Amino acid sequence: MRKLIAFDDDTHDKLKQLARDRMATFQELADEAFADLLKKHGIPIDLKDALRKSAAASNAAMPKRTRSKNRKAAS
Repeated sequence: MRKLIAFDDDTHDKLKQLARDRMATFQELADEAFADLLKKHGIPIDLKDALRKSAAASNAAMPKRTRSKNRKAAS
């Protein structure tokens, strides 16, 4: 999907130079920037990330079973 985003001339020139320096495309810079923004706000980036976050939340919600270390054997 294509969307139009406006940058001032100075920012656009700096982004183009950064892309050249990193041997990347402007699109790759944008993808990285938006992925970092979503991660910062805790929004899953893709299905794998969403499943990992969901599994971590369900593991945290489940009570952990612990065994007593000093459990005496029945005689």
